[in-house]
Amino acid sequence: MNKAITDGIGFMPPAFDAGLGVWSSGDGTSGSDTYAGSPDAALVPADQDFGGCLEILKSSSTQKLRYMGQTPILPGCYLRITARVKAVAGALPSVRIAGWAGRNNDVHVGGLVEATAPVTLTSYGEVVEVQAIVGTGNRPGVDMAWGTEPTYGYFGVDLTGANGGTVRIDDLVIEDVTSVFLRDMMAWVDVRDYGARGDGVSNDRAAFAAADAAANGRQIMVPAGVFHLADSIVINSRIQFEGTVTMPTDKILSLTKNFDLPAYIDAFGDEELAFKKAFQALLNNTDHESLDLGGRRIGVTEPIDMQAAVANKDSYATRRQIHNGQFECIAGPAWDTTTVTSQASYAPSNALKLTGVTNVANIPVGSLVTASGVGREVYVRSVNIGAQEVTLSKPLYDAAGTQTYTFKRFKYLLDFSGFSRLDKFGMSNIEFQCWGDCSAILLAPTGVVFHLRDCFITRPRDRGITSHGQGCQGMLIDRCQFLSDESDKLGQDRVSIGFNTNANDIKIRDNRAQHLRHFAVVGGANSIFTGNHFFQGDGASNAIRTAGIILTEISARMTFTGNYVDNCHIEWANEHDPAPEFGSELSFSALSLTGNIFLASHVAPWFTFLTVRPHGVGHFINGLSVTGNLFRVVGGNTNRVETLDTSFAPMDFSRMKNITFAENSFNQVNHPASNPVTISHAQNSPAQTWTVPCAPGLPFGGWAQTVEGIIAKGAITTGGNVKKFGMPHVQTEQGGSRDQITLGWETAVKGSVGVTVRMDNPL
Repeated sequence: MNKAITDGIGFMPPAFDAGLGVWSSGDGTSGSDTYAGSPDAALVPADQDFGGCLEILKSSSTQKLRYMGQTPILPGCYLRITARVKAVAGALPSVRIAGWAGRNNDVHVGGLVEATAPVTLTSYGEVVEVQAIVGTGNRPGVDMAWGTEPTYGYFGVDLTGANGGTVRIDDLVIEDVTSVFLRDMMAWVDVRDYGARGDGVSNDRAAFAAADAAANGRQIMVPAGVFHLADSIVINSRIQFEGTVTMPTDKILSLTKNFDLPAYIDAFGDEELAFKKAFQALLNNTDHESLDLGGRRIGVTEPIDMQAAVANKDSYATRRQIHNGQFECIAGPAWDTTTVTSQASYAPSNALKLTGVTNVANIPVGSLVTASGVGREVYVRSVNIGAQEVTLSKPLYDAAGTQTYTFKRFKYLLDFSGFSRLDKFGMSNIEFQCWGDCSAILLAPTGVVFHLRDCFITRPRDRGITSHGQGCQGMLIDRCQFLSDESDKLGQDRVSIGFNTNANDIKIRDNRAQHLRHFAVVGGANSIFTGNHFFQGDGASNAIRTAGIILTEISARMTFTGNYVDNCHIEWANEHDPAPEFGSELSFSALSLTGNIFLASHVAPWFTFLTVRPHGVGHFINGLSVTGNLFRVVGGNTNRVETLDTSFAPMDFSRMKNITFAENSFNQVNHPASNPVTISHAQNSPAQTWTVPCAPGLPFGGWAQTVEGIIAKGAITTGGNVKKFGMPHVQTEQGGSRDQITLGWETAVKGSVGVTVRMDNPL
């Protein structure tokens, strides 16, 4: 690069013999004294060393010589000023290159280096060459780094030291030496050329902005150093970092042309900080809808408070994504669970509040709540210190009164709980490597359509994904894997849970979960589970198997299709109901299990694949379809595939409705269930009343409530083999367990019939 060639800019001053009227004895500004006619200066036409030159008698403490032409100072351009000097008589002075920095109409720019260190002349007749390089950037080898404020300079030499000496000065040389610093054909601009100092203290923001404005399609280079940016900045050009930048926490660096995590790591030099700044830019930059982690691993030393990284945003509702990388927990005390115990009161009429909470200021939002009468996966949604209240994510089923509660705040790699709301946020192709030291993701308290896709949640200590409010509304989890840190433990000793939900409309598709305590605790309705495989077995015989999925909404409105339920079961309860006794609600309803594989190995005979557990009296099932499933047990047998857990309350069998068990396959199940169930009954001796047992084929040990059909399988005859063609009348709910029916004939008869019986009332 040479501006004299590329742009036709002249830097060279004229020779002295062209006239001394353009050579000032002052700063070189317009109107300053010149050497024309000065008694202290004379032209020497033929010096043996210089040819034509200027002879000066040093008569002042600093004898100045300045060319009065305005030599331009251009960003990215570096000038070398060269003077050859020799002493010829008198005292021996010192000599240095000097200049005067100006802008506009000779407005002086102060605070700059305007002279080099002096060189002492030590003998007469010896030619001494002095040089200096001046330019905008603070580069190695630049003697006078002037930044971008000066637009021109007046250059020459100073004679200092003793007066009375005579020196001769060859014609001054000013030349463009930019090529010393930059390659001749460069596709980039250097921020130092626009005044960046890179000392970690000076505010280099203006220099970065100027370089960006000048780039015009070229790349910006940030050389070695620490460049402080005191305010937010948008860089619209591609940028490459050798050095690093520092910024206040609330200021934003937006890299619009290479917006990805590797660029931010280069910029800030720290993976964790770089991710926070990149996420900050993602939520403040309309040019990009996603942040590419570039396949990078981010070592996380403490929970990342995602809202604190974007301090100017309390909520966000525009679609954004993070993808393609890994967050890895770096073990340390920052991941320790915070545990607080407090006394509090609960009233079912105020179902989401704990009141009179002692020590309330120490209870962290997002804490798991445990105590007597508290269902699984109940969390602290918010804390009101002044009112001594805690707002819960779900009601409590049997905690009326005052008792001591325990609050456990797990620590998460990514913690979104600081947002009041977060909508349409997605993460894909990411591994959350927890190493058994932390949990993975804590959602915002409210929000719609959080989407996790093609991710690995690996070895979470406590939880994979936690919803402590309604931030799970419409959540999508697709093709993810939840890999336990507890594979070596018995199933009943595990504590980790894949995810929980409190809101409605979740879609859980094609995921795989291994050796958790529970894959999911689902506290909302209208959910779809398809194509998932979750397995929770261990090496024990007659083993205890925990629930893979727990449903806590009695009107589940859930479709469960094409899943592989492996060594675990589905549990359906109403443990998040503040009034668990049946009232005016729909009771247990709207659950469809279709086309799934249920497999268990080495389980006790009492193991079942579907458990319904009411927490209050009066409930019944009013809509359950179990169709086209395979139930298989290996390494033993199980008695049934379904059961009622009456630990808290029985069910009202008289109100059972709309229950279908049909077209299922059973392997190693002693008593397959069907509703309706078709029973073959043979009456070998004549009787007017036939008693037909319907158990154990009816689901849940239900009552024989409805007879849908009776068909004679051959002739119905008297003891004398006289055929009878009359129809019997039916009485249902017979016997001590109400699981029998009786057929009443007009006379004593014998024979064989097929009877289709239901344990519910489908009308």
